[in-house]
Amino acid sequence: MTENHVQPNETTVPLLHCVSAAETLAFWRALDFEVTYEQTKPYVYLALRWSGFELHYGGAPSGVDPAAENTGGCLVMVDAVAPYHAAFSEAMRRTYGRVLAKGRPRITRYRAGASRFSVVDPSGNTIIFIRRDEPAELEYGGSKRLQGLARVLDNARILREFKTDDLAAFRALNSGLRRHGGAAPAVERALALAGLIELSLALGKPELVPDWGGRLATLPLTTPERARVRQAVADPAVLGPWLPDPD
Repeated sequence: MTENHVQPNETTVPLLHCVSAAETLAFWRALDFEVTYEQTKPYVYLALRWSGFELHYGGAPSGVDPAAENTGGCLVMVDAVAPYHAAFSEAMRRTYGRVLAKGRPRITRYRAGASRFSVVDPSGNTIIFIRRDEPAELEYGGSKRLQGLARVLDNARILREFKTDDLAAFRALNSGLRRHGGAAPAVERALALAGLIELSLALGKPELVPDWGGRLATLPLTTPERARVRQAVADPAVLGPWLPDPD
């Protein structure tokens, strides 16, 4: 093979906007990233590495608003997303005393079986970790074969896990439960109520939880159905006394 032939061994490194070098470095160091290059003058350039991928940062243009969270981002394709979420969550607990699930920076929720999650950095960039074999059709709004509350649940999952829009997911579940709950199987109603409990807490509306929880506690569920409902939320503990741990 001659030198003129393209070799299929390229490496792509995302270059993200950085509003604050100090905040960016502090956050990624908290997640155990290695800083491989650090420059703030005459211009900002940062390079970080974790496992087998790198993130690079340059100075942000004037007018960039981190709060808008549309600064930029990248995709990180991996074989399995759960280990990454677990590692970052543990690093956050170690540094901050809790998992940063609200505000900026933060990490989005992960539930068993999910195929992606996101990390939002201090500058409003979104780094999305995606399982390589994630079904492509999930990007387009869920299955059209589903009906009633089952379809509402699927669309809410898309809103939460793919569009990271908790408020839209909350509204979809709340409206869908009112419209379709009467005709839906108990397990689907339970899944909707569990989602509303989790989303109420995420949106800062804990006063709504007792009502959702009280309704959940009255539903007749089999042992497999109870397990399914618990697996549908990132932290089964939020279901509290309404769906306690099995003995």
